[in-house]
Amino acid sequence: MMKRILFPILLLFLAAPVFAQEKPFSNMDLFDLQWVQDPQISPDGDRIVYVRRGMDIMEDRRTSTLWMIDADGTNHRKLTVRERDESSPRWSPDGSRVAFVSSSESHGSQIYIHWVDEGVTTRITELENSPGNITWSPDGGYLAFTSRVSESPPRLVDPPRAPEGAEWAPPPRVETRLNHELDGVGILGHGFNHLFVIPADGGAKRQVTSGDYHHSSRPAWTPDGEYLLFSANRNERWEHELRNSELYSVRIEDGEITQLTDRFGPNHTPVVSPDGGTVAYLGYEDRIQTYQVTHIYTMNLDGSGQSRVETGLDRSISNLAWDENGNGLYIQYDHHGNTKIGHTALGGDVSEITGDVGGTAVGRPYGGGSFSVSDDGVIAFNQTTPYYPAELAVVSAGQRAEKITDLNGELLGRRSLGQVEEIWYTSSVDGLDLHGWIITPPGYDPDREYPLIVELHGGPISNYGDRFTPELQLLASAGYIVFYPNFRGSTSYGEDFGNELYHNFSGGEYQDIMDGVDLLIEEGYVSEDSLYITGGSAGGTATAWVVGKNNRFRAAAVQKPVMNWISKTLAADNYYAYADYRYEGQPWENPMHYWEVSPISLAGNVETPTMIILGEKDLRTPTWEAKQLYHVLRQREIDTAYIEVPGAYHFIAERPSQLITKMDHILAWFEKYRD
Repeated sequence: MMKRILFPILLLFLAAPVFAQEKPFSNMDLFDLQWVQDPQISPDGDRIVYVRRGMDIMEDRRTSTLWMIDADGTNHRKLTVRERDESSPRWSPDGSRVAFVSSSESHGSQIYIHWVDEGVTTRITELENSPGNITWSPDGGYLAFTSRVSESPPRLVDPPRAPEGAEWAPPPRVETRLNHELDGVGILGHGFNHLFVIPADGGAKRQVTSGDYHHSSRPAWTPDGEYLLFSANRNERWEHELRNSELYSVRIEDGEITQLTDRFGPNHTPVVSPDGGTVAYLGYEDRIQTYQVTHIYTMNLDGSGQSRVETGLDRSISNLAWDENGNGLYIQYDHHGNTKIGHTALGGDVSEITGDVGGTAVGRPYGGGSFSVSDDGVIAFNQTTPYYPAELAVVSAGQRAEKITDLNGELLGRRSLGQVEEIWYTSSVDGLDLHGWIITPPGYDPDREYPLIVELHGGPISNYGDRFTPELQLLASAGYIVFYPNFRGSTSYGEDFGNELYHNFSGGEYQDIMDGVDLLIEEGYVSEDSLYITGGSAGGTATAWVVGKNNRFRAAAVQKPVMNWISKTLAADNYYAYADYRYEGQPWENPMHYWEVSPISLAGNVETPTMIILGEKDLRTPTWEAKQLYHVLRQREIDTAYIEVPGAYHFIAERPSQLITKMDHILAWFEKYRD
């Protein structure tokens, strides 16, 4: 008989809502999920515009449209008559207009203005390349934005002229850039991203930055509207200093650029105080290690008086907004796998305002989400729990958050979801406190035995949490208990915990994973002979490492792994990002260190039946990484299968049908080895 768990440190039961009788969540339910993204509250706090995301079953794509709702939850309506591909809404300072980005087959991605009371929408740009980071000037007369200025690709020779009517092969691609491709995009276009301004009523755009550097961050206007503050790396070695950036100002009138900061490390996300006297921004001094906490800094508009805000939080800050009095800042951070909005005075003293922010990573339970603040301190944010993806909520300091949408009530109110429980346990290696969650199957009976799926997050500099996860709910609906831990190296537990995998991934996380499994067995949740394991990206790498270290799992599904850190570090799209920060030196300088932390070094030990799945166009963990494991297992006559998802990049599940096929293949592989 199974017994209830009494964990050594803590078990918290996260109660699922009780509805009229339902059926389990299924793969086709994915097409009915909707979620809130990028909520933007009007300056007066009365109305909120947000991006409503969903999935189109006929076009097999994720959708994105703008909706508006009053802050009390009434008057919910579509903002424009456009039907698709709307994003990045931003209110004008007087609240009369919303600027946003939308795309069409005839015009590509452009900036539009919507007059809210009149219900009129017009396009104000005709850009060659997509705009981003749109920001209103303080007087509402202009918009600033970023866009790429195209350049011709390099060539080494001038080809001979083909005879008229001849059909010659296309010329070769010549590449001279360090960063020349990006997963999810492919080959990057040639040219540099620059800052532009354009009249908000339409007219000629004007490029305000110059030089062969990328200017890709969201700019901040000075109160007089004469300057833009932005983050970039305009140093001579900008290509090789990939984490380094400084803050600059550019005078809009003549494009004169002034450097405001000078520190090795990232400086970004400038926000100007209401009185215009102080700039707050984010960053850290780069000490060359795997994980470093992002802090808040302040300075004067001219760059003088730089100092760090000593919050004492030991958590990375990911979003900033000045409070209504200019005396402090609203901030966003992750704590123990839960995303929070808090407030800090400039002298420190952080107070939590609300939690449960996120629900935008509709797949696995990663962090995310965002917030915006009205002039009188009303905060709009996306709220999630283990039982629904991002809904729209509002909160003010000292008040309880109120959810004002129910986009998924009709669907999830009629589905029986697995119940989520939070667990803490202790590392057998060094006594570290470790954290994770389990999902029990719908209709869970503690007197029955259930198989266990261990699901490992990617990154590894990331975290899972108590957020809605359709993928893991699908595993639970198939009759499995699902365990997903935040092993060492995960974020939201402080810099030391996040840096535990410095020079030790893979390998360092192994015992944390197995300690969690052993605890579930010891406390009677699952039995030793019904274990399965999977994970994606860094989680796929860890899965491959686990089955190379032991034969305790009936089957494994390795998703988009790194198998060989030498080949990965020399040839993936971010090949330049690992030396010294993850491992000592370059692969050619320290090959044995790279080899010793590569799961391929253990592939000769694998006896576990292992399926490998990844995207055909993956540039982050390219196909040759997965094929190394597959070919070893085939040579050794270990039961294996290689699954390549057509057209998919590293994010296998960009299209809804791809998410479904990924989960269906994983479950089919596990069912093959299930009693």
